[in-house]
Amino acid sequence: MRALLSTYDKTGVVPLARGLADAGWELTSSGGTARAIAEAGIPVTDVADLTGAPAILGHRVMTLHPKVHGGLLADRDDASHRADMEAHDIEGIDLLVSNLYPFGSDPADFTHGGSSGAIDLIDIGGPAMIRAGAKNHAHVAVVVDPADYDEVLAEVQADGAVSAATRRRLAAKAFATTAAYDTAIAAWFRAEVADDDGTAAEDPLPEVFEVRAEREPVALRYGENPHQQAALYRTDGADPWWGHITQHSGLALSYLNLYDADAAWLLAHDLAQATGQVACAIIKHANPCGAAVAATPAEAYASAFACDPRSAFGGIVALSVPIDADTVEHMVGAAQADVVIAPGYADGVVDALRAKRKNTRLLEAPAPTPDPLHVRPVSGGYLVQEPHRFVAPASSWRVVTERIPTEAELADAALAFRLCGWVTSNSIVLVKDGVAWGIGAGQQNRVEAGQIATAKADRRAAGGACASDAFYPFPDGVEAAAEAGVAVVVQPGGSVRDDEVTAKADELGLSMLFTGERHFLH
Repeated sequence: MRALLSTYDKTGVVPLARGLADAGWELTSSGGTARAIAEAGIPVTDVADLTGAPAILGHRVMTLHPKVHGGLLADRDDASHRADMEAHDIEGIDLLVSNLYPFGSDPADFTHGGSSGAIDLIDIGGPAMIRAGAKNHAHVAVVVDPADYDEVLAEVQADGAVSAATRRRLAAKAFATTAAYDTAIAAWFRAEVADDDGTAAEDPLPEVFEVRAEREPVALRYGENPHQQAALYRTDGADPWWGHITQHSGLALSYLNLYDADAAWLLAHDLAQATGQVACAIIKHANPCGAAVAATPAEAYASAFACDPRSAFGGIVALSVPIDADTVEHMVGAAQADVVIAPGYADGVVDALRAKRKNTRLLEAPAPTPDPLHVRPVSGGYLVQEPHRFVAPASSWRVVTERIPTEAELADAALAFRLCGWVTSNSIVLVKDGVAWGIGAGQQNRVEAGQIATAKADRRAAGGACASDAFYPFPDGVEAAAEAGVAVVVQPGGSVRDDEVTAKADELGLSMLFTGERHFLH
């Protein structure tokens, strides 16, 4: 039995080689892997000695040889293949151990004087061998992950060979690895082309969209419902905030915990960045049921919770700054949250929360970073778009009514409209003094969304702002805002009835702003 070992990541390769040699296997290797094995006192044949050809072109050509690929691809059940092997002095290879140059990480980390360094990290021989061996998995075991070394070696030691079932599983993993590798290279080339000619600025959506993600070692109890299995996957090259969570207390995270925590964390940081204040967001079923900005985390939390205490029970609480002792006093007296997430906790805070809320998941995490594209599955494919963002600044908004809003009303309007972008459409948000007092989410018509927001606000938004995520198609939406007692309405505009809607606002003594920017969310 013969094994070929050629690895970039040499983790565990020497113990594997020793185990194979002790089991009577003949070892062939190349480059640094061969040196590491030989230095450990393990007999090994260099690939150059096997092929009779030295590495050339700066090691770009080393394993691309018939004695390597013939040994990997030969179907030993085919008489003609056996004849070719005999005629060309090719010996079969039973095990290939190979992993690739780390192009899937950040090629910039490995460059030497520009893109040529990244080009040098495009492995040719490795993927070619991996694909060849995996294609011929009926006779060849291909190992691309050091995590599989122990299982492979255990089978060799027990049975003298790798089982057919394991070879097939390893082949699937091998092809997934080369597919991911090519995906990373293609994405890098697209970025390089965009940098050269500005293509990305004109069209950020690639002609071919590859989705590649690796399963995370996080045990989710189930999906949205108990009868649905679920897992968490990390997209190749991504460095998400949830990859750096420190969980200080509470139960294991669930599918919905992570989904809602992501919404809460993004919203809290967006509000903090937009306003320059401390932000608190409370999320229930992906929608905010409370949100506020204030000078301190205690004020922000207390106001956000006051918006809708009933809905906040079992929700996700996110704060843009570390949680201090004053904030904890409010939290332990309020409804229990399933998850609390913050960038940190002051001394004693975790213990105080754990004492009162032992099941609540207390998470510490870094700030989120935006994804380059937003992806949503549909039957048989994906919808891909640029990520949601706010483009039109408040300074570009138009006052379309006779009444001009005050500075305080403008601030409430800006916060209300920003929140609308994070609430499932149709959405209406009522804000007064930095607090969302009424949130109407996910209704099929805008009037009922306004009625829900008005009922929840219960006059607490009087003198504040009402925001709509899209234009009002009829004046009745403005009438609903007036019933809430607000002073200013902010909406995108663009309806064929804009004049009627504006006239109704004038009739009711309201200010109205047109943003020119819609924020549907589905």
